[in-house]
Amino acid sequence: MSQERDREVNRERRRFIGAAAGAVAGSAGGAGALAMGALASSAAGDADAAARTDPVTDRHRWGMFVDTSKCADGCTACVDACDQENGLNLQSEPHGDDEAKWQNQRAVWIRKVKLRDQATGHVTNLPLMCQHCEHPPCVDVCPTGASFKRADGIVMVDRHTCIGCRYCMMACPYKARSFIHEQVDQKLTRAPRGMGCVESCNLCAHRLDTGDISTACADACAAEDHHAIVFGDLKDPTSPVRQAMAKQASRQIREDLELNTGVRYAGI
Repeated sequence: MSQERDREVNRERRRFIGAAAGAVAGSAGGAGALAMGALASSAAGDADAAARTDPVTDRHRWGMFVDTSKCADGCTACVDACDQENGLNLQSEPHGDDEAKWQNQRAVWIRKVKLRDQATGHVTNLPLMCQHCEHPPCVDVCPTGASFKRADGIVMVDRHTCIGCRYCMMACPYKARSFIHEQVDQKLTRAPRGMGCVESCNLCAHRLDTGDISTACADACAAEDHHAIVFGDLKDPTSPVRQAMAKQASRQIREDLELNTGVRYAGI
């Protein structure tokens, strides 16, 4: 009976992957593909809001502007909000595991980084997450297509086709991806995860796919009255993110790689 049950689970998984692949293959270069976040949300039965049914297009390119001068030392509001929004706070340390090992291995989508100028000693605080590159190295090296870029610029991981090879983690110059090392007992339907898969920041795609133009980290930063993180459409001159970038010079991290990142920083 156990073997028959396993075979049935595998058949169901193959049918789901086939349906998702068919939706992607039916578009020109993926530009018309249904949002994978919407597929996952719909399949899981999220009750927060109705998932989108229209294809993601390249009319938008979602991104962020981060003003490091406003990023407060010691503040973890963006990290905490991301953890709660995406169920990362539900991770549990394996019994008997070393604390340092657990902190090094637990999945993190956004982390606070300190940069010190060696000449002046000036310290800059900045939140670092997936940079949502226009030319993402993680997508280039993925052997299964699990790492992909949506038409609207969001770089994501399809957990159903990820085989856990971690090539994407090695290719990412920002060390923005996490590998799930342990069995997962608790998860949110909008952010499913399982042992052996890679994941990273997806700019709260589940919000965008239900019409909410915001991210948990930006909202939390604003709630603390710091306003260091601004989110929006990089293609819309009237969007908050474009207006912020027009007022202040910004740059990419590792500009030399010419990845045209969707996240820009001021003050570095």
